[in-house]
Amino acid sequence: MGSRRALHYVLKVGDRPATVSFYRDVLGMKVLRHEEFEEGCKATCNGPYDGKWSKTMIGYGSEDSHFVVELTYNYGVGEYRLGSDFRGLTLQSSQFVANARRFNWPLSEVSSGLFETVAPGGYKFYLEDKEQPKTDPVQKVTLAISNLQTSISYWSDLLGMTIYNKDEVKKNVLLGYADNQCKLELQEIGGPVDHATAFGRIAFACPKEELPNIEALMKKENQKILTPLVSLDTPGKATVQVVILADPDGHEICFVGDEAFQELSQTDPNAEKLLNDAMVADKSEEWFAKRKMQKPSA
Repeated sequence: MGSRRALHYVLKVGDRPATVSFYRDVLGMKVLRHEEFEEGCKATCNGPYDGKWSKTMIGYGSEDSHFVVELTYNYGVGEYRLGSDFRGLTLQSSQFVANARRFNWPLSEVSSGLFETVAPGGYKFYLEDKEQPKTDPVQKVTLAISNLQTSISYWSDLLGMTIYNKDEVKKNVLLGYADNQCKLELQEIGGPVDHATAFGRIAFACPKEELPNIEALMKKENQKILTPLVSLDTPGKATVQVVILADPDGHEICFVGDEAFQELSQTDPNAEKLLNDAMVADKSEEWFAKRKMQKPSA
């Protein structure tokens, strides 16, 4: 499975300006791409919503060699309810710790040299106070599971991820497709996983010809397929093919054909301006305020 690659994790955000400020200023990320859509995605990329939405890819470099965050913003939703599914994203850089202190962003030291901070919307980040690697500072994304062995069977046996570490005492496992990629950590939480309304999605690239095989394998093994093989259009950009799965705990997993995705995921030098312009043009808060209403929570 050496040709598969971890790409990004999707986070739904209600307060776009505050969120973007945190990722830029505290985490030192750069806006890589920004796209606006007038209606919902047929692969539910923006969740179960039909209205106008935007997608902002933000991180430390192209998804060719970096794991990034996809910030999904639905114009009509002001807040999402967090569940127990997303446990956090771990980044390695003393600079991020220094940034948090400089901007007076709350930090708590959970162990020696490891700090927890919380992004707008409640998403947790763990900052390792070490020299930033020359490759990707994003070390791992941690998701909750209900049964360690069931998840290992799914992610390793069916999806072909390598087991890098397994801790039977702490009930967790570290998986990945390559040594130089962001890892996936699965942590058993001793009960069912609640995805609430803020539920995310993890994405991986694979050769396009593998997509029908992945779908066929999941059918054969009676595993859940949320979206069978489908083509997704982005205005003015490449059309990509995807299959959307759900693991035994309901975590959404997107496999995308790598050839078209490499074209789609080119870093856009105008991305920062496109995002800033979209935030200036966003009058949704004013619309609700004029009617003495709060923007709805999901």
